[in-house]
Amino acid sequence: MSRATSPDGTSIAFDRQGTGPAVILVGGGLTDRSENAPLAPELADQFTVYNYDRRGRGDSGDTLPYTVQREIEDLDALIAHAGGSAHLYGVSSGGALALEATAAGLAVDKLAVYEVPYSIAGGMLQRWGEYVEQLGPALASGRRGDALALFMRLAGSTDDDVAAARNHPMWAQSEAIEHTLAYDAACLGNGEPPTDRLSTITRPALVVTGEAGINPYTPAFPPDFYQQAADAIVATIPHAERHTLEGQTHVADPKVVSATLERFLRS
Repeated sequence: MSRATSPDGTSIAFDRQGTGPAVILVGGGLTDRSENAPLAPELADQFTVYNYDRRGRGDSGDTLPYTVQREIEDLDALIAHAGGSAHLYGVSSGGALALEATAAGLAVDKLAVYEVPYSIAGGMLQRWGEYVEQLGPALASGRRGDALALFMRLAGSTDDDVAAARNHPMWAQSEAIEHTLAYDAACLGNGEPPTDRLSTITRPALVVTGEAGINPYTPAFPPDFYQQAADAIVATIPHAERHTLEGQTHVADPKVVSATLERFLRS
């Protein structure tokens, strides 16, 4: 494990492996760098892979108050550590952060994102707004676990699902970083793609989803939830292309992902 220091003094922990052009992996919600740990070695034969803990997670620090700009600065510090430029690959809400960082003008060579959860399908914008409205008070009052329950119910979990999850050993680990749900919510904003900012992205971009209708982790989402969001992103970024990973869900096979990323980043 190595560390980079963000401008506000926050220590950002990362693992580095492989040789070649730099690729920074940006994880999604309620997880640390373990999420992308299986993908890193798949890419390491052709790239120098930086897999990091976003602030507030794992071994990284968490200087308050949180702002999306500070998370962008974390990525900028990693890019500097990588030699001054890098490719970005962001998963889920980490994809929203990667989009914001690229739009902010960071030295990104190519950008790839997977299933960014902008809530434009069906009635999801209203549900997203209600979730965010309840999330703040739950976190502010220190009601441990209530924020996690809100997140699970947003995805479609039942009361029985939530009760079972509370008794699972992983629940305590998730509670430890539940405050970062607010960070992901900030990255996603009002739930709609920030077209004014995304339209300024000039770097080549790859926008990837799994197959429509395969949503075991988010049963309450419309079958084409991620696909509609991806189409909206592609329609906004000037040099973006769209790709679907057949048979893949929101948690995709690292070997399938790496093959797609390698083709794009090497092209």
